[in-house]
Amino acid sequence: MCPMPNFSRLAFWPTLLILSLSARAAEPAVDWDKVKAETLLHYQSVVRINSTNPPGNETSVVNYLKGVLDREGISNQVFALEPGRANLVARLKGNGRKRPILILGHTDTVGVQPEVWPVDPFGAVRKDGYIWGRGTTDNKDCVAAGLMLMLQLKRLGVPLDRDVIYVAEASEESSSGPVNVGIEYLIKEHWPDIEAEYALAEGGFVHSENGRVRFVEIAATEKVPRRAKLVATGTSGHGSRPRRDNAIVHLSTAVSKVGTWEPPMRLNDVTRTFFERLSTISPPEEAARYNGLVDPQKTAAIQNYFAEHDLGKYSILRTSISPTMLNGGFRQNVIPSQAEAMLDIRALPDEDMTAFYAEMNRVIGDPAVKIVPAAPGRPAAPPSRLDTDMFRALEAAQRRLYPNAITIPGMVTGATDLAQLRAKGVQAYGIGPRFDEAEFAEHGWHSDVERLSEDSLYGLVEFVWYAVLDIAASK
Repeated sequence: MCPMPNFSRLAFWPTLLILSLSARAAEPAVDWDKVKAETLLHYQSVVRINSTNPPGNETSVVNYLKGVLDREGISNQVFALEPGRANLVARLKGNGRKRPILILGHTDTVGVQPEVWPVDPFGAVRKDGYIWGRGTTDNKDCVAAGLMLMLQLKRLGVPLDRDVIYVAEASEESSSGPVNVGIEYLIKEHWPDIEAEYALAEGGFVHSENGRVRFVEIAATEKVPRRAKLVATGTSGHGSRPRRDNAIVHLSTAVSKVGTWEPPMRLNDVTRTFFERLSTISPPEEAARYNGLVDPQKTAAIQNYFAEHDLGKYSILRTSISPTMLNGGFRQNVIPSQAEAMLDIRALPDEDMTAFYAEMNRVIGDPAVKIVPAAPGRPAAPPSRLDTDMFRALEAAQRRLYPNAITIPGMVTGATDLAQLRAKGVQAYGIGPRFDEAEFAEHGWHSDVERLSEDSLYGLVEFVWYAVLDIAASK
């Protein structure tokens, strides 16, 4: 006998479809062609402002943004610890039913070597479908996307359940003095002006391969910069009389041991989910690697494969150490009494650094070599959760713009200013534009010829719009 159909269940789906279509119809209508033209104008304008850090000169960018916001009647404030390094905080008020959302972009950039650029690095030149210039990917794309979000919300009169806060911040690329003049200063001195439930900033990607978007990576955590130096001491003397306590010899041996040491692999909720979801959209051979990472019989070979072929995935497996600088001696015929090596350590968010340095000391095994940790920089903080309304809104934006892709949480191997916000309890997520893997390797963050495609820029603006509209607009 055939069971009778469940008419209440059948009736549910048309109702859901009607509600979905009604919600979509109620969305404010955006003229995306006009938005693209204005986005390009503002984006090129801020890229053309040389805000290389040091010295920064972020106030020039803030003055431009403030002029745009003032003309639109959007409330904003400027906060500066140093006159030339200002931060801008703008706010659109909601009805207060929900806590605010914070959109950040940093206005400083790293330096350039103009001689290796085919165009003026501060010309924001349109060439071959790209905008070329320092800061095009790090991070004036997010500065422009946040600005366009505020302009559209204001012009369209979107009713909001929560305040939307836009921050153009200084000094993300390096600290300045005892206190960072950007996010650390804002948190310390102006926290009520930026306090939020959620935050969006740089750190994620829309991953493309051969012109097809495979997945949208949302950064939910990041490794923590922890610098240290190795200091080897011995007895100075004439180079013609070799000494067994030669500081350079002891240092070289210690650097070799540290450089080849592999701390244990440890996955967290974010990296475990990253590999699990990535395996579902990967060819069989790749999927087998991602799934085999936790197999004791396979993990060593898979980790070696990543070390040789995929440094990004290799780095997120453990706290990593890279020797970066050596310093010892001053004349060829003099044995120095001291030699030093700098270590760039990128720690997992929950790494116990006291225990880590103790284990490093055991690995070195040489009383002539001391480990001297630098003062901590960005704080360690738990990963942002993957079960929040914000993360679900980011997934919904992905499904809308890239329906054949999936959303994958990731861990940034570098560092962003979301770390300081996570340490304050904000659920913070890294987003970013669309990039082909090979394109990013050659033209992404800090590259000699940084550039971003126009389509990627406009896609980021839409992605931010739909995600924030979902989480902030009154239903």
